[in-house]
Amino acid sequence: MLNLIFVFTIIISFVFYFYFKTKQFRSPLPIAKNWYKSKANIGFGSFLVFFGLNQAYLFPTLYTFIIVAILVVLGIFVILENTKKARHYGQFVEEEFRINQ
Repeated sequence: MLNLIFVFTIIISFVFYFYFKTKQFRSPLPIAKNWYKSKANIGFGSFLVFFGLNQAYLFPTLYTFIIVAILVVLGIFVILENTKKARHYGQFVEEEFRINQ
């Protein structure tokens, strides 16, 4: 059951990553591009975390736990940094949309 939850969250985070990456490429506005890029990287960070946890659940060996620790720490770092960036760019996105229309 836990494995299914991990697989579901891995798929959802990949979908969020792909969705916001597509929005980033299609947006002509520079601040909006950075905002979408930050949101896509949040999805990528959550993918790293959930993928690592899934691997630890499936293959409980010492080497797996070392690699999982690296993936989880990297994923949490990516999520935290890009959450800050998304909040920062989010302040200016609405204004940029309004000015450029």
